[in-house]
Amino acid sequence: MTSRLVEAYPKVVSKGNEMPEGKEKPTKLSALRAARAVFWSFLGVRRGRDYQTDAIHLTPLQVVVAGIIGALLFIGTLLLLVYFVTR
Repeated sequence: MTSRLVEAYPKVVSKGNEMPEGKEKPTKLSALRAARAVFWSFLGVRRGRDYQTDAIHLTPLQVVVAGIIGALLFIGTLLLLVYFVTR
């Protein structure tokens, strides 16, 4: 059954941690790249190709840390804006 799925959907079903043919081994992206991916995700604008690349290369820890930092920066910016408007 599994071999039929692999033949029918080679990109969806993979054995273990093997990469599909023609793909290079995943590498960790820099913190700046993770921050950029989270920023575009906050805006809701992502290209499909970039999303797939980030899904392969980014670790969940990088996404969580970048998301927390992005949220704190967003909240800080809103607080500063409210402070200056109501001043």
